[in-house]
Amino acid sequence: KNVEKSQTKKLDLYKKSKYYIRKEVKKIKKNKLSVQEWLPFEKILENGIIKINKTTYVKIVEVKPINFNLKSELEKESILNSYKIFLKSCDFDFQILIQSKKEDLNKHIEEIKKVEDEPNIKEISNKYINYIKSLNHDKKSSSKNFYIILRYKNNNEKDDNIESYAIEELNEKYFKIKDCLSRCGNIVLSNNTAKSTLEILYSFFNTRINLNLM
Repeated sequence: KNVEKSQTKKLDLYKKSKYYIRKEVKKIKKNKLSVQEWLPFEKILENGIIKINKTTYVKIVEVKPINFNLKSELEKESILNSYKIFLKSCDFDFQILIQSKKEDLNKHIEEIKKVEDEPNIKEISNKYINYIKSLNHDKKSSSKNFYIILRYKNNNEKDDNIESYAIEELNEKYFKIKDCLSRCGNIVLSNNTAKSTLEILYSFFNTRINLNLM
């Protein structure tokens, strides 16, 4: 009898645990968001502008950097003055975003290994490979992408022209930034297609993947 009681208890415990596990799994499935629900925006318009929600829109502007250190003292002074004008002229909110990514060294290492015929060269090449790997690990050889994030917000949800106003205002801000930063020597890109904006967002969410390898 005692054996039967213990077996009955074990069976009841098993059934209860199984019930609670199923219940928890259902909760997880219910609360699990789809990719579309998880992403913090509603959609990307054909012109590359991101619609966050009914009242908020965002435009990503890409800025190609210049090598300031290689400029002469006169050029440096001119660039700094132009940058001051940029900060004073663009009297609206914007966010500067710097994306740092490690370089993909696989192809470069493969090319080095192709010339490892002689023992001396092999030793030198191995040292060099270890050196560039250590630099990449410390992010000293990482590539950097520079972006300016522009935002438009209209609290009037009933306004049927919000989208057209957003596009117009964000493009005006873009041209103002482009004009100012061009004087500093920067190339400023609008990302005016859904594909180009999608690629940038993809690189943000997939930081370990190099888009050049896709």
